[in-house]
Amino acid sequence: MSARPAAMLEWAAKGTAVFEAAVHWLTDLGLTRHSYLPGWSRAHVVAHVARNADALVNLLSWARTGVTTPMYTSGDQRAREIEETARWPAEKLRAELLAADSRLATELATLPEECWAATVRTARGREVPASQVAWMRVREVWIHSVDLDIDTTFDHIPHGVCDALLDDVTAAFRARLDCPPVQLRAEDSARTWLLGAPDGTEPVVVSGDLASLASYATGRPVPGPLYSAGGGSLPKLPAWL
Repeated sequence: MSARPAAMLEWAAKGTAVFEAAVHWLTDLGLTRHSYLPGWSRAHVVAHVARNADALVNLLSWARTGVTTPMYTSGDQRAREIEETARWPAEKLRAELLAADSRLATELATLPEECWAATVRTARGREVPASQVAWMRVREVWIHSVDLDIDTTFDHIPHGVCDALLDDVTAAFRARLDCPPVQLRAEDSARTWLLGAPDGTEPVVVSGDLASLASYATGRPVPGPLYSAGGGSLPKLPAWL
């Protein structure tokens, strides 16, 4: 069986196209406006997506060569490079996004088959197969397309990506004591997800469509209605990533 994550690579390519198109149509002034992320302008979001592309190239180089090549040398380096890149003139920033995306696309397209199973380490210290790099990029381009706070919402994200995002959030929140027990029920699929560490209490059931559940779980604006069992308010979830 091939280890090449074909579906993830397709989602990453589509999300990259959506993000690039949004940035292309933003005016220079529009890039300076606030994004959905606190303290970040849209230029910061673009800078982050560009620098993340290069960080993922580092992981693919690690998988290809076996030489340890971390995403970032430190958290300070990551923050500094985002801040510096966000201050670039708008035309230079747009060009750098396209160049960084192209560098990553080339590495993804040319990684030898046997390298997809190589173990690399994320910026958070998790050891994962290189095939997870594709999913890491899927998250970045689709979610940050929403974070630009223009027109893209979770309704525009493919259902398969929303489904995988909920799996990701569930895994991240499974052992977190600061996450209340919540069961998510998708009205447009047969799936459910249980968030939070079991504490003996019944989880609050939150239902809605897949896109709205994924946006709620990742802390983004919810495009459609969500319903909490009993009619109460939605439980407050901790920050994800």
